[in-house]
Amino acid sequence: DRQGFQKLVAEVGLGHAGIVLGLEVSRLARNSVEWSRLLEICALTDTLILDEDGIYDPGHFNDRLLLGLKGTMSEAELHILRARLRGGILSKASRAELKGRLPVGFVYGPDDRVILDPDQQVQQAINTFFQTFRRTGSAFLTVRVFHEQNLLFPRRIHGGPHTGELIWAPLAHSTALRILHNPRYAGAFFFGRSQTRRTADGRKSAQLLPRDQWHSLIPDAHPGYITWDEYEANRQRLLQNAHAYGIDRRQSPPREGPALLQGLIICGLCGDRMTVRYHTRGGRLIPDYVCQRKTIEQAKQPCQTIPGTHLDQAIGELLVEAVTPMALEVALAVQQELADRAKEVDRLHRQQVERARYEADLAQRRYMRVDPDNRLVADTLESLWNQKLRELTEAQEEYERQCQSENFLLDEQRRAEILALATDFPRLWQDPHTPDRERKRMVQLILEDVTLIKGTQITAHVRFKGGATRSLTLPMPPLAWQLYQT
Repeated sequence: DRQGFQKLVAEVGLGHAGIVLGLEVSRLARNSVEWSRLLEICALTDTLILDEDGIYDPGHFNDRLLLGLKGTMSEAELHILRARLRGGILSKASRAELKGRLPVGFVYGPDDRVILDPDQQVQQAINTFFQTFRRTGSAFLTVRVFHEQNLLFPRRIHGGPHTGELIWAPLAHSTALRILHNPRYAGAFFFGRSQTRRTADGRKSAQLLPRDQWHSLIPDAHPGYITWDEYEANRQRLLQNAHAYGIDRRQSPPREGPALLQGLIICGLCGDRMTVRYHTRGGRLIPDYVCQRKTIEQAKQPCQTIPGTHLDQAIGELLVEAVTPMALEVALAVQQELADRAKEVDRLHRQQVERARYEADLAQRRYMRVDPDNRLVADTLESLWNQKLRELTEAQEEYERQCQSENFLLDEQRRAEILALATDFPRLWQDPHTPDRERKRMVQLILEDVTLIKGTQITAHVRFKGGATRSLTLPMPPLAWQLYQT
């Protein structure tokens, strides 16, 4: 905003200044427009200008011309300096040597190379984050898992007296998205991902650029937490999740509703994706699959509306038939995943307790070293010590609660139930304790899409992952009034 320069122009315009002093007055303005305006105002108010070369009267043509030339040369010099600085920045960026603010989990080493944060708790938290996203497939569900298990996530403070300090706070959804979209976590250096423009009112706006317009993108420039292939897969998964809010709702993340084929249904008449509509019958949510693109865009009747209850049952029977031979392998993988997940969570909670104990001990040592007569400092340190002791107690209690829940999860009875259910996939599928979300996750892992055609019967063309197909023909379910016909 250059408030100092604006104040100078205002004082000159009000006639409060008789002369403007400076070693090189052309430096007052950053461009010819501002400099010319100042000269014009000085000429109107009979204000002189003085620099190391002499005194000038902007009201005289020769002095005005000389001052204008000085301003033009100063502007050109600033442009050359900016161009050189920008060229140096781009040159270092092309070699992945440009230093900048690093995301949490990375620090600069003694040789100015990017390395993983030496704090093992920070590394463990970030690894757990990516493992959770790999399992859930959704940034929102990843945040929910962290909140349900009371796991904290590291964050660096940027700005203020505590710049660079590491704090621990609950994971936010915006933080999760930033991490998943940041190529740094895949070990890649990038520069020029966004472009900053200044609007007419003086504000700055940043615009993200397509990847092919970035200045630099150098994979394997430094150690990372995931591979580049996994980073690309994560971005693709986020893009598929975002389709749940657009017109093409393919591969939307599983929700809580009972519609088994959410995000997989294609209209066999027009080829558009079909959406789910629920209604209540007998206190239960009943799904219908509706092709409503024409209804939304052209105010026409839907192509077709197909009741989902009987269709979902038929698809479930088809999956039971197809998946049963692989059930035992799935059971062993699930059991191992549960054990690994519990170990990671236990390690994170244990590290939180260790950090809280260290901070409490540090606060105690600071309190014991203070002069007892200096009550202002002693009272502050005593309050800080009490706060750290409370945080240590909370961390220990949370760790004990988590250990109890994990022991219940992984006891022998639970393992036996997992193996028994896996060898009997119909029981797993029909188990009332199996959430609808998990059933839909199984469906999306096995099926590519289902194309529906409604006529005198319902025809469903099922396409599996890998290209295999099956066709189902189902009778039309009875209408509502037929259910109550006597």
